[in-house]
Amino acid sequence: QVQLVESGGGSVQAGGSLRLSCAASGFTYSSGCLAWFRRAPGEERERVATFYPRDGNTRYADSVEGRFTFSQGDAKNTVYLQMNSLKPEDTAMYYCAAATVGGSGGYCYTLGAHWYIYWGQGTQVTVSS
Repeated sequence: QVQLVESGGGSVQAGGSLRLSCAASGFTYSSGCLAWFRRAPGEERERVATFYPRDGNTRYADSVEGRFTFSQGDAKNTVYLQMNSLKPEDTAMYYCAAATVGGSGGYCYTLGAHWYIYWGQGTQVTVSS
């Protein structure tokens, strides 16, 4: 059973930075995908970063490209989302999510959100102008 626990949210002013953490237990990095999603009030859920463990690469939504960075901790069971140059429109609840379906050829990047069946409880990020 995969369990995900996020932390690190908070309130910052525009231009500031936050680092979100996601402790992932029970996740098999050789056959699955990890992603960070966010949902702002009244908005649709948005996937902001998709990590493909097999090649170690991450793809980002255009809205955060160049400002957000996904990384893994040394122990590999914790992943992070470093968020720099934050904007008020980044205000949202942020979720770490895992998909355990297998695939090949960078499939994580095109995997539909409905495949992400494991979710953390979320952590709130609020950016003031």
